[in-house]
Amino acid sequence: MPEALLWAVAILLAVAAGWAWNSWRHRVTNRRPGARPGRASTGGRRPSPPRPRGGERPSTPSRRRDADRHDDTPAPGEIWWADVPYADGSGSKVRPCLVLRADSKGADVLKITSQDKSDRDDHVRIPTRDWDPGAEHDSYLSLTEPIRLNAAAFADHAGRCDADLWRKVRSLRHLPTT
Repeated sequence: MPEALLWAVAILLAVAAGWAWNSWRHRVTNRRPGARPGRASTGGRRPSPPRPRGGERPSTPSRRRDADRHDDTPAPGEIWWADVPYADGSGSKVRPCLVLRADSKGADVLKITSQDKSDRDDHVRIPTRDWDPGAEHDSYLSLTEPIRLNAAAFADHAGRCDADLWRKVRSLRHLPTT
């Protein structure tokens, strides 16, 4: 009996060590160069070019914003890199997402994937090169249930959604947009 107990403890320790190693490995390898501490990676996508030092942002077309909003706050129709949880709840990764509706606490978003989903009715092609110059092909926007993300999940502003696609998304009855 004591030998079985030793084996059980050894297996339990091995499982715990494996879990800890996997957790640490994902935390270290999922960081993009230049990302802020505590943010996950782009999930294997090419990192965006580094921003100039001193807090300056690269020149981008100006966007009309409410006076009380901060520049680091998502707005409907914008594409952001955000830490999005997996559907099964086993973790998360930083991926691009389209903001549907936002408030001071967070935003409702749709996930964007680089995986080819052209054979599925619940995904539409989204032009990618406007907001991800390193992309080799367009991505796909998931039109399934939106995900609610808290404000801390948003890492970097990527760009704006194509106007035609944004009109199409806003016309879908099951998606909350403002």
